[in-house]
Amino acid sequence: MIHRMLRYPADWEWHVLQLERPPLETTEELPKRKENRKKADPSKASMTFTAPPVTGDDFEEQLACKRILPECSGWLDECWGRQVNKVTVAHYANQDTIVSGTLMLQASEEMTDVQPFHFWLTAGKLVTLHTDLRLMIRLQDDSVTSRLKDCSSAPEAFFIMLGQLLGPFHAGLDGFEKRLGELEQAMRISNRTGLLDVIFERRYDLLHWSHLFIPIRELYGAAQEAFMDTLTETEVFKRTTYKLDRIDSLLKHYALEIDTLISMDDALSSFRGNDIMKTLTIFTVIFTPATVIGALWGTNFKPLPWDNHQLGFAGMCVVILFITILIYVWLWQKGWTGDLLTGRDSNKNKKNQTRIAMSEEQLTERSESIATEPDLSKLSRKRRSKTI
Repeated sequence: MIHRMLRYPADWEWHVLQLERPPLETTEELPKRKENRKKADPSKASMTFTAPPVTGDDFEEQLACKRILPECSGWLDECWGRQVNKVTVAHYANQDTIVSGTLMLQASEEMTDVQPFHFWLTAGKLVTLHTDLRLMIRLQDDSVTSRLKDCSSAPEAFFIMLGQLLGPFHAGLDGFEKRLGELEQAMRISNRTGLLDVIFERRYDLLHWSHLFIPIRELYGAAQEAFMDTLTETEVFKRTTYKLDRIDSLLKHYALEIDTLISMDDALSSFRGNDIMKTLTIFTVIFTPATVIGALWGTNFKPLPWDNHQLGFAGMCVVILFITILIYVWLWQKGWTGDLLTGRDSNKNKKNQTRIAMSEEQLTERSESIATEPDLSKLSRKRRSKTI
């Protein structure tokens, strides 16, 4: 275990606990619906992690942490090996309010690369526990260290760190937005049947990011409850508020877009099904006379009409063709053979609409001309007054 204690000019401390073991390996990503539908376990998701077995080295590291920070011994017992989000607020009469817990943070743009970040926070002390070196490297950036020196309290510094750790979250959302835009473009160009699976994959991705964002919102509210005006009036907290609102609006916008895509796919599928059923119905009605006449004329009864006649078969074919054409013409007059939006009826409606528009334009022109013409009665009155 590596322990570092940093003291800042405003008299608050940051204790960094880095465990000397590789980061925990995540489980496999959520399988695709089409390929592994039977193999996928619905109780597992891409956010689940495998807890490592407790060894003697872990126990020794835990004891070492308790010796260094005895006031955090209860928190260490709870968070050791935890792989889920948890945020707690504890109010004590004889000491400061404590905000502690675990955040599952995105370590990179890969959805399965989520690592635990344990924290213990009071007004004058911040303790962080993690196993991934990338988190500490990100917190040692020059832009972060220079701002930590100007912080007046540990909660203010913690929100600066939180904003820095949300960098991969923003990058992941940008990648998600790019994939969502490609999906919308593909759906607009050619609405294939396999796009529904892609839409649901994007929906699962959005659930992943939403699941990561919920505990951050919970921590935001817990910090407000614990430190109140001493934290909420700071510039760092206000910037974090704007950042979280921006992420929240993005997630809501993405959810609305995916719901719209699903609704559009359902509507297009229903229209396509209606067209298919309409086509099959038309074919069935058109070939019904040929089926009926062929069935009747092919029975084993003697004698049948035109059975022994030289032109019986040709005459029967002509009758079938005539009845088929007659039925098709009847369907065509009803407007049931073509598209309802661009068929004969729609053309008639367009002509009628153009006629109505032309008549309305003529009426408006006529009314304007009438309005501009002088009143004859007034002119006659003026002439009479002049003559008198």
